[in-house]
This record gives sequence, structure tokens and C-alpha cells, in this order.
Amino acid sequence: MIVLKPPPLKKARDSEASSGEVEAIDPGAAEAEGAATTAGASASDDAPGVGPAGGEAFFPPEVETLAQMGLPDALIESLIFKHLLAVGSNTGRGIARDLCLPGKPAHQMLADLKARQFVVYKGAASMGDFEYALTDAGRERARGFIAESSYAGCAPVPLHDYVASVRAQTITLEQPGLDALRRAFSDLLIRESMLDILGPAINSGRGMFLYGHAGNGKTSIAERITMCFGTHIWVPRAIYVEGQIIQFFDPQCHERVGTDAPSIVKGAAHDARWVRIRRPTIVVGGELMMESLELCYNQHTKITEPSLQMKSNCGTLVIDDFGRQRMKPIELLNRWIVPLEKRHDFLTLSNGKKIQVPFDQLIIFSTNLEPRELVDDAFLRRIPYKINVGDPSEAEFRELLHVMAGALEVERDDAAVDYLIEEHYRRKDRPFRCCHPRDLLLQIKNRAKFVKQPARMSPEGFDAACENYFAVL
Repeated sequence: MIVLKPPPLKKARDSEASSGEVEAIDPGAAEAEGAATTAGASASDDAPGVGPAGGEAFFPPEVETLAQMGLPDALIESLIFKHLLAVGSNTGRGIARDLCLPGKPAHQMLADLKARQFVVYKGAASMGDFEYALTDAGRERARGFIAESSYAGCAPVPLHDYVASVRAQTITLEQPGLDALRRAFSDLLIRESMLDILGPAINSGRGMFLYGHAGNGKTSIAERITMCFGTHIWVPRAIYVEGQIIQFFDPQCHERVGTDAPSIVKGAAHDARWVRIRRPTIVVGGELMMESLELCYNQHTKITEPSLQMKSNCGTLVIDDFGRQRMKPIELLNRWIVPLEKRHDFLTLSNGKKIQVPFDQLIIFSTNLEPRELVDDAFLRRIPYKINVGDPSEAEFRELLHVMAGALEVERDDAAVDYLIEEHYRRKDRPFRCCHPRDLLLQIKNRAKFVKQPARMSPEGFDAACENYFAVL
């Protein structure tokens, strides 16, 4: 059983397990159905450092030369042109900071551009630095670069560096034990039998089906699974491949942690082209389309966006409400059947070239339907764990009402709970759902606010809440 804890509660509860079935209760976030929202290989000689650093399997050290960046000089030069056209003027240090370039080589490149009369000194800055601006010839050249690609942000990292980082930070190297699972589900009351079923599935790194009736917490389970793995990873802001830039870091999907300041533990700054984030958990529902699984090239900006599965590398990708997407389940099967087996994917650039990228995430399919009704045996074989998230028992339902009453500050009345179960569940042969206690008590609380009375359980309050809530259920 899974029960969302109110703030004062911290201890897990043990109760008898029902054979072959997992029951999950998550009143705080039960079933946000349809909501949107690999190992140890070393990098190449020019790639960022791979290896233990302060407990991390991968750490991108600060680069000192342009050669260490692994990028063409022409690309870096074009970024300087576009940056200055966008901001008007900037100091040498400011340009190096904003484009994530090593300081001394950036100043050398600016001096060369000045000698070629593409930039001029606009004024002096502190510590021997200068403020730079484009000349007319420089602005004309910058417009030409923008016509090729409007990307003017941080310098990207080469694709092979990104691949090396995923291999070093792969979830397949993470083997979370019971303690890690308890920490991940620390805001839930969870019985040991649930952890015993989830643990091997999470450790497999292969993916799982969570199925069962709506409202029993499948999405909430899926969203917490990523926390079982190592907490943080490094991802590039952008990736350079075959002359194109993939703008990788996405604040909507990636939660940044830490700062750009030098690491006190490691004694050195990191390569600013990389961002430290929490392992991603990306949830997509009925809005998922086939286009989301491919690279998306913007014809106007000439910038490429990564696919959903690429954004979720080293984390978790949750396909919520599986079976109700705009695409048919068989289409998703055909798209992913090889990546699920080989753990790498092939994506097509706008110029028609295919690139191989890691397919390194825990795929979780959450559905209200029976998995066998959606996909064939070949697909089910590649998703080895199928976990039934079932309805709560009456005892668990009562406990959940008690927990939620405390969390929502609703006065508890055991007689009113007896009335609710007898009149609105037993007599109507209505199944318990994990989301019902939260939703019914919220109606009682909202009604109490309206009439300006204390919120408390009562037969009348439950009658009114059930009349509204179960009107069409």
C-alpha cells in the first residue's frame, strides 16, 4: 500500500500483501492521468574527463584551449559574431562567459577579428580588457551566419562527448537497494511488499508496465522511481553534430542544481558548456505524437530540438495513459522495439544523415488497460515487469481517510466514515479508489469554507460530496 504522508508522518507502515497484486495509494497526486509534463566507457582524448569525482561517475573539467573543446574554429567565430550582433557590445570576459569559452583563447580570437576589421574597441574595461562591437563588415558577416542558424548561445559539445557522458552516467550502473527505495518513497507510507516488487523492476533498467484502474497512484509511483538512482547528472547545453546544433538543455524537462561557481570539493571549475541537473523524469500522456520521438528541426531558426527519449537519457520516461495517444500502440512498438533491445537509437538530421545516440532510460508505461490488449508478445517480452496497481482494501481506505483528514485539516468522525462506506460503497457496490478520500474531503473542506464553518466529517457532508463527485461515475 502507498499512502501520501502529511508532513508530520515519516515512518513507513507494514501491512499484509495481497498475492500477485500491488496496491498504491497516493492521495496527493493520484493519477495525473494524461498530464504532460548506459556502462562505463571512457571518452575520446578530447572529451571531458570521465571518472569518479566527488562521488560522480562523470565530471566535465574546465577546458583551457579551443582544441580541447573539439569544435571547429569557424563555429566558435560564428557564435561570437551572432552574440555581438544580438547584444550590441560586450567585454572580452563577458563574451567568454556568455559563450562558455576559455578566456585566453577567446581574447586571442577577438584580437584576430579586430585585426581583420570585423570588430572594434568600443571602450576600455577593467584589468586590461576591452569592450568589443561589430564593424559594418562584422554586422554583415553576422547576418550571414544567422541566416545559416540563429543559434547564438553557449558553445556546444561534440556528439561523441555527449555519448561518453551518457555511458558514464547510465542508469544501468545504478543498483538501488532497499534503503534507496525507502528514501525515494519517503513521502509515502509504503509496505515492504511493494518495495520487494518494485525493486527488481527498477534495478533491471529495462522498463515496466504499471496498470490498473485510474486513481490508484500509478503516475505517482512512476514519478518517484527516478529518485532511486543517483541524484545528479551532467548534460550539455547544446550538442554539435554534422554541422548542426541540437539545443539539448530544456528547463521544462531538466531541473538544474548547483551553480556555475568552481567546485570547492573538486578544487576546479567545470566546463560551463555542461549543466548539472537532477536525473530527469519526463511524463507524457495523450498528447504524445510520433514527431516527438524524432529530432525536430525548426525551418525558421535552423535549430534542432532533441527527441523526448533523448532528453530523458539517464533518467525515466513515463508514457502516461498508454493506449490513448494519438498514435496507435503498434506504431510506438515498431518505433521502439529495436532501441529497447539494443539500448541505442538512430535519429535523422535535417540533412538526411542518421546519427546513433544512446537510448538509456527506464521506460514506464502507465495504463488503465490490460497490457495484453494493447501490444503483442514481442513488445511485452521487452518490458519484462508488469505490475498491477490495484484498489485499496477497506482497511487501507479507512487509513487513507484518516491520513488525508490530518493533511487537509478536516475533523475526523469515525461514525461518518462508517456511514460513507456503508451508504456510498457497500450498498452501491462501488469499488474503493485511492484518490477518493482526498477528493471527497476536499469537497467537504471547500463547502465548509463557503458556509464559513469548521471543516469536519459528517453524513450530510459525505452525502453532498458524493452527490457531486459520483454524479457520472
